[in-house]
Amino acid sequence: MMFSLKEKGQGLVEYALILVFIAILVIVAVGLLGTTVNGIFGTINTSL
Repeated sequence: MMFSLKEKGQGLVEYALILVFIAILVIVAVGLLGTTVNGIFGTINTSL
């Protein structure tokens, strides 16, 4: 199947948008869970 340059560019944009979406989800998850996980590791560190 023949693809034009425009279709290849569109595919790259779609992959870039997916990567940006995943990056935003990771940042939000770390922001929400970061303090909780930090507290858990702090407790483990103290008990050791």
